[in-house]
Amino acid sequence: MTAAASVVVTGLGVHTAVAAGTDAFERALRAGRSGIGRREADGPHEPCVSADLADFGLREALDAVPGLPAGLRSAALRTAGRAPLGVRVAVATAVQAHLQAGLGTPGGPAPGRTGLVVAGHNLTTGYAESLYPKLAASGAYVPARAALHLLDTDHLGVLSQVLGITGEGCTVGGASASGNVGIITAARLLALGAVDACLVVGALAELSTLERQALVNLGAMAAGPAGPPGASPQEVCRPFDEDRSGFVPGQGCGALVLETEESARGRGAPVLARIAGYGLALDGNSQADPDERGETEVMTAALRMAGLAPQEVGYVNAHGTGSALGDRTEAAALRQVFGDGPGRPWINATKALTGHCLYAAGVVEAVATVIQLRGGFVHPNVNLHRPIDPGLRFVGRTARPADHSYALSNGFGFGGIDTSILLAA
Repeated sequence: MTAAASVVVTGLGVHTAVAAGTDAFERALRAGRSGIGRREADGPHEPCVSADLADFGLREALDAVPGLPAGLRSAALRTAGRAPLGVRVAVATAVQAHLQAGLGTPGGPAPGRTGLVVAGHNLTTGYAESLYPKLAASGAYVPARAALHLLDTDHLGVLSQVLGITGEGCTVGGASASGNVGIITAARLLALGAVDACLVVGALAELSTLERQALVNLGAMAAGPAGPPGASPQEVCRPFDEDRSGFVPGQGCGALVLETEESARGRGAPVLARIAGYGLALDGNSQADPDERGETEVMTAALRMAGLAPQEVGYVNAHGTGSALGDRTEAAALRQVFGDGPGRPWINATKALTGHCLYAAGVVEAVATVIQLRGGFVHPNVNLHRPIDPGLRFVGRTARPADHSYALSNGFGFGGIDTSILLAA
C-alpha cells in the first residue's frame, strides 16, 4: 500500500469569478463559461483584464450555502466580517467543504484530530498597499488589527476559530504550485496518523499594483487583449494556443477535506475521490523559467506512487497558464510522459475560465478535476484555436463526455517548484 492510498476526499468548496459553490461551478465548467472581464487599470502599463470577484459580501456568500447552521454563520460573521477580502472568501469557501464532509457534527472527527492547511503566501500585499494612504495621513489611522491581518497566519487563525479546528495546522507556500503543495502536506499528515481529517484551503491572492506591474514586465502576465482585432476579454487567456500572450490573473479560493479512508468509512462520510499519488520536486532553479525534466519527473512520480501505467490516466488538468514558455514546456513534458499514441489522456486548462488563481490554483483545479471525474465529462479549452502541439489530445472548444478513473492535476511555480496530484474516482 502506498502512503497516499488511504487518503480520500470527503468535502469540496469553491469560489471563483465564474461560480461559487460546486453545483454552479460544475455548470460553468460544462458550459465553458469564462469569468474573465475588463478591469480598471491603475497605470498605463497595468493589465486591463482579470477574473475578479465582483462585489463579494461575506453575509451574502454564507446565505448562499445550503444548510449552514445559524451558529456557524454567526461565528463566521463575528470573526471574519471585517477581515481582508482573502480571509472572508476563505471562510465562505471553507464552510462549503466543511459542511459537505460533515466535520464538526456528532460522529465526525474530534476537533483535535482535525487539521488545517492554508496554501499560499504573500497573501495580503494588496491589503497592505491599501493602508499606505492611512499611514501617510497619520500613523494613528492605521488599524491595530492590521498587525494580524498582514500575516499569512491570519487565515489559519480565523478559519480554525470559526470552524473549531484544534489539530495540527500550518500555512505552506510554493508560488503557483502552493495549492498542490497544500494537498500533499495534508495527505502526508493523514498518512503519518497526525490527524484523521484535514481541511485544505487554497487562499485568494490580493495582488498589489507593484506585483501586477512586475509580472507584466517579466512577460508572465498578459497586459491586455490578444488575438484577432476586437477580441473580447474572455479570449485573452489562451492556454496551449499559438496566440497566447501570458496569464490572466483570477481571484478565487478552493477547499478540500481530505480524510483517512478508515475515518470516512467508519462514519459514513461521502467519498468523492481518492488521492492515489503525488509528486513534488525542485528544479534547482531560482528563475521563472520552467523545466521539462522536473515537470516530467513529478508526473512520473505520481504514477509510480499509484502503481499506474501512463495509459491508465484518462485526463490531465494542466497547469496551462497561457504563458509562452510555460505552456510549451508543459506540452513537451506531457508528451514525454504520455507519448502521442492512442492511449493519450484528454488535456484541458481551467485557467482559461477562472483566470490564474495563483496560490489557490492547485486547490481550485483539484476541485474541478474531482467534479469532472464524478460527472463523466471534460470541460472545454474555450480559446484553443491553434494548438501548440497537435499531437496531444486537447479537449476542443466544447465539453466532451469522458468516463475515466484517474486524472492528474499539475501545478508549477516560480522558483522551480513542480507538483502533480493523481486523483482517482
